[in-house]
Amino acid sequence: MTQPFPFSAIVGQAAMKRALVLAAVDPSIGGVLALGDRGAGKSTAVRGLAALLPPILSPEGCAYNCDGAGGCPGCGPAPRKTRRRPTPVVDLPLGATEDRVTGALDIERALSHGEKRFEPGLLARAHRGFLYIDEVNLLEDHLVDLLLDVAASGENVVERDGLSVRHAARVVLVGSGNPEEGELRPQLLDRFGLAVEVTSPRALAERVQVIRRRDAFERDRAGFAAAWRGADGKLRRRILAARERLATVETPDAVLEDVARLCLALGADGLRGELALMRAARALAAFEGAEVVARAHLREMAPETLGHRLRRDPLDETGAAARVRREIEETVPA
Repeated sequence: MTQPFPFSAIVGQAAMKRALVLAAVDPSIGGVLALGDRGAGKSTAVRGLAALLPPILSPEGCAYNCDGAGGCPGCGPAPRKTRRRPTPVVDLPLGATEDRVTGALDIERALSHGEKRFEPGLLARAHRGFLYIDEVNLLEDHLVDLLLDVAASGENVVERDGLSVRHAARVVLVGSGNPEEGELRPQLLDRFGLAVEVTSPRALAERVQVIRRRDAFERDRAGFAAAWRGADGKLRRRILAARERLATVETPDAVLEDVARLCLALGADGLRGELALMRAARALAAFEGAEVVARAHLREMAPETLGHRLRRDPLDETGAAARVRREIEETVPA
């Protein structure tokens, strides 16, 4: 397996890294959308985070990455020996068909043996891990709809060609793209829990640091990874502790009222914005070791959970994130 660039060694990109960490703490937030410059480290961050997470346990030979608890269409009723696997990171190419994504009838098996057998797709491979979609803004709308539905339900259902298969597909969906090459429909933007803007470093010192670290990594991957193993290990322990703490973090009614008040003031459609903001603020509180979600957590996560859900205002050129921050100061001041 190719050694990924250490997550902790990524220079800058604080918003993107935090969004990915919080999605790892609580996948129910609804995935991460990273829009901006090419070559700014989006796929590097996803692979680096997956590499620092603990491996998953899955039965040997299982094509569905199941946890061995039963109900897997590939494992059957008999117990099987489990083994450790790295947290999956699966790339979804632009030209992928629906059959490749969801799985389909194994044509070769059907023709050679006259047997109907399901061939698992990319969703099965990504179960309990990350499904990364580069240039998500260029992906066909029906595929994005399908992926977001599966990510929300945690289950993939295929009923065609005489097959009826249902399997778990709990994935953290990460989409990236350059808005200049095509924009996502507002209905699809609304389905991502967090959205962050990714830009190339503007400061000279920061760009030099990026070059220096990348060059050191390419010269000696194992040595560079070893140098950052301590920092990645510390982050791993914080993520695992946050996962354990998440169920006990209290969300007071006053904070929920602030969430609803802010979304009403911004004119956000539906309730996905409120739910994403509540979950992201709670995950941030858990990650920071807090026992109660505070207004500060809400204020911190509002731009990333609400900015991409706002309707465009042709008379306001400040941008969605700036509109959210302005409304925060008026509606839920510190």
